[in-house]
Amino acid sequence: MSFHVPIQPQAVRPSEGGLHLPPQEAVTTWFNGDIYATRLRGEQTNGAIGLVEATVPPGGGPAPHVHARTDETFYLVSGELDFLNGEKTFTAGTGDVVFIPRGTTHRFVNAGIQPARLLFVYTPGGAEGLFVEGGDEPQPGVQVQPWGPERIDARMLELLDKYDTGLPPGAP
Repeated sequence: MSFHVPIQPQAVRPSEGGLHLPPQEAVTTWFNGDIYATRLRGEQTNGAIGLVEATVPPGGGPAPHVHARTDETFYLVSGELDFLNGEKTFTAGTGDVVFIPRGTTHRFVNAGIQPARLLFVYTPGGAEGLFVEGGDEPQPGVQVQPWGPERIDARMLELLDKYDTGLPPGAP
């Protein structure tokens, strides 16, 4: 007896081995003042991981949020970021790794004067779809701008829910 198990068209199949994605395969968007290049999506890894490269300008970073079903790991390539990890705040610098388990309210902010670069990994993958679906198309020659509270509309709230990203009580 045999069974046919459907696999998403772009998913990695065990018989194919690994996956190679050149830099131009990344989906780059602007999201609330930051630049996110989604390098690997959960849909490409059968849900295993998602990988995002971020450039965070001074003053940038996401609002406090939580992922109920997703762990998030950050690796700082360059710069410094102030992190919130539950109730604890600390500064992470070049070469540091920060792990945030699912269910933990967290955020990072660039309090410095230089852009910070980091990689973050979602396990399992999928939450990175928020940047792909909800981000803005980058505009050549224009500086990325943070969003105002008007961007947290019904559509964005639906996307946050779809991609396992919740806002803590009191958030817009």
